[in-house]
Amino acid sequence: MAIRLIVKHPDPVLREVAKPVPKITPNIQKLLTDMAETMYDAPGVGLAAPQIGISKRVIVIDVGDEHGLIEMVNPEILESSGEQFGPEGCLSIPGLQGDVRRKEKLKVKGLDRNGQEVVMDVSGFLARAFQHEIDHLNGILFIDIADRVYEPSRDEEDEDVV
Repeated sequence: MAIRLIVKHPDPVLREVAKPVPKITPNIQKLLTDMAETMYDAPGVGLAAPQIGISKRVIVIDVGDEHGLIEMVNPEILESSGEQFGPEGCLSIPGLQGDVRRKEKLKVKGLDRNGQEVVMDVSGFLARAFQHEIDHLNGILFIDIADRVYEPSRDEEDEDVV
């Protein structure tokens, strides 16, 4: 267990398409644990492996709802619908936020820490978090797709953002 250093933009690893994980190993399980500890320490609501310098398709999310900590390996979006528009921030881009359009509802699939397939229907802020973290796995940052990017006011800094 360890808190890892969060990579900051413009580090090139943030622009890479992360590699799929061929099988769940003890090293991948340790990576998931370290990522969760790093995310909570930051504090954030999501973290993708490229954000700690590891180009693998691994994410963790905890938006503080009934789902608790979600750990997912090789996540993919199977279906999406609706639209939401709102602020996002990123642990790898401190000091900036952006207004980003996202899908409102998703069906996502991936593997849990034991290699079992997980399929989830998510909406709202959790759907936003999944899209943000999966974008990281594809080398996409919120600043690439935001309608506008800005320095948040003090009030906005206190809001939960991805």
